[in-house]
Amino acid sequence: MGVGDVSKRILLGRKLRSSQLGETLLPKRIALPVFASDALSSVAYAPDEVFIMLGLAGASTYIWSWKIGLAVAVVMLTVVASYRQNVHAYPSGGGDYEVATVNLGQTAGVTVASALLVDYVLTVAVSVSSGVQNAAAAVPWISHHEVVVAVVLVLALAATNLRGVRESGAFFAVPTYCFMAGVLGMALVGALRASDGHLPDVESANFQIIPAPGYDGGNLTGLALIFLLARAFSSGCAALTGVEAISNGVPAFRKPKSRNAATTLLLLGTIAVTMLMSIIVLAHHMQIKYVDDVSRLRDEQGNPMPSGYDQPTVMAQISKAVFDNFTPGFYFVLAATGIILILAANTAFNGFPVLGSILARDGFMPRALGSRGDRLAYSNGILVLAFFACILIVAFDAQTTRLIQLYIVGVFVSFNLSQLGMIRHWTRHLKAETDPAARRRMHRSRMINTFGLGMTLTVFIIILLTKFLAGAWISILAMCAFYALMRGIRRHYDKVNLELAADEEDRFMPTKVHAVVLVSKLHKPTLRALAYAKATRPNVLEAVYVSADDATTKALVQEWDDRNLGVPLKVLYSPYREIVRPIVEYAIQIRKASPRGVVAVYIPEYVVGRWWEQLLHNQTALRLKGKLLFTPGVMVTSVPYQLESSQIARDRARRDSERVKAGDLRRGTVRSGGRVPPGKQVHR
Repeated sequence: MGVGDVSKRILLGRKLRSSQLGETLLPKRIALPVFASDALSSVAYAPDEVFIMLGLAGASTYIWSWKIGLAVAVVMLTVVASYRQNVHAYPSGGGDYEVATVNLGQTAGVTVASALLVDYVLTVAVSVSSGVQNAAAAVPWISHHEVVVAVVLVLALAATNLRGVRESGAFFAVPTYCFMAGVLGMALVGALRASDGHLPDVESANFQIIPAPGYDGGNLTGLALIFLLARAFSSGCAALTGVEAISNGVPAFRKPKSRNAATTLLLLGTIAVTMLMSIIVLAHHMQIKYVDDVSRLRDEQGNPMPSGYDQPTVMAQISKAVFDNFTPGFYFVLAATGIILILAANTAFNGFPVLGSILARDGFMPRALGSRGDRLAYSNGILVLAFFACILIVAFDAQTTRLIQLYIVGVFVSFNLSQLGMIRHWTRHLKAETDPAARRRMHRSRMINTFGLGMTLTVFIIILLTKFLAGAWISILAMCAFYALMRGIRRHYDKVNLELAADEEDRFMPTKVHAVVLVSKLHKPTLRALAYAKATRPNVLEAVYVSADDATTKALVQEWDDRNLGVPLKVLYSPYREIVRPIVEYAIQIRKASPRGVVAVYIPEYVVGRWWEQLLHNQTALRLKGKLLFTPGVMVTSVPYQLESSQIARDRARRDSERVKAGDLRRGTVRSGGRVPPGKQVHR
């Protein structure tokens, strides 16, 4: 086992057989933190965005905060109820993509897929960036190094997920449950203190907010107020991201899969709504002041905030005030929030690879995304997601407020098309169903999806109107790029399949095989290639040498004649000392002379044992193979000749085969006294 294999084993763990896939399935207690961490964690930054938007017109508009929170909660519960229908109707894991493709057609399916892929990448970027910003409130050295820390965390998450869904889920379960306990505990303590009149104000309660330019004309009324509330509502809807991940991850649940997924969805909706409303109501009653630009804040005396002032997040301010007499509670909530925001990206690391594998199966993504790694995870999809997320973090300087403007557009595209697809699904099944009880259930389900479509479509329109120029256009552009890419990949695969389809012409044998053995000098590799070519019994066999030096050519021809090998030697003269071009042109000439025949080119190659030796040999052969592979009717065969140093590689392979590995005793390929000889098994 080489150094690379040892490093891979340490990083990822031992390999898993395909038959062990069932061992990686998740119970509900693990599936909840795995698939719901994104939606649960979004309640940590969604209230921030609501107060930022309302704060554009000053603190007076904060009176609308709990009403906006209530509207977001209604939308979330509606979406959860709708997706419970999805997981029962389409439990294969295709989620919104499958629903849209089956009921609305391929174009709608690819549109949903492109939206989800963009949203998954943004989920990682936003979650990790937000987590790093929260951590900076407790760990000062992180400030001004957010990008580096965020990129390192994304790579760490990718490495953890490469170990497999079950292991990563068990690892993330504790922080997720700690976050839920911390937020709900904070809400309970805050409610108890409010009931007896001892709920303190947050540290920013006495601050003043200077309205942003364009909002400083006094109290807003009419269309201006409606537009502001719409912006706040659309930002608060970031809390809905991640709800769709469960419908994409149904295959990862234990049986009964659909029922367990639906139960997990219900738990997710209930917990997320409770936490969201608790934070918003507490923030309103504790008179929080929160803005995106601290230059608009004034202290109690009306003075601007000092340079370098770092505004704590809404969660940090509330927890610090609620636990003003119990500091460990404040640090527990802050730590749990920072960790869950980072680990929330795990939802995308489970959803993106699964969706990528389904798209690869359908020919819309490279087939490499459909391959499982050593730990039965879709490793290539995990790496692709990490790569794009790191690019976004660097491009937007790990600023959550800048990234959030790109967010939730994609998820609401998928919400709308999924709801419309489910309405068509129930309508189609109602035409064939005659059982009254089943028809009543279908009518109820269709009503839920219809109401859900109305809600999500309204939100989507609001998002487009309020966020398009603020950055949502970038997400839409990215979706269009993904859509065009997937369509292009599908066209390529369709074209290749059409070209590779067998027909009657492929049954005919070639009329002639013209074999060419390449000669650089008369030595053992050349003689071995000649012997192998003779054994294949071609119609014509000849050796070919490219002459770049007259003296060397004359010596080779003389030696060839002296040995009397029985194979003619053809010399191709190369006045410009090229090696590859004359051989390729000669093969093309042979092919033109016999269009129904084939040209078989045999290339002697050295086999070496050290990596640096490979750089010293076979370079011309490599270039020649690269050219000949694009020449129709030419077959290329490498004839290896093992040099003495190749024994090093053989010894290494033998040692690896003799080394006892995990599982060998169970498989009966080793016993206490050593490895069992090949072809035998240990009988127990």
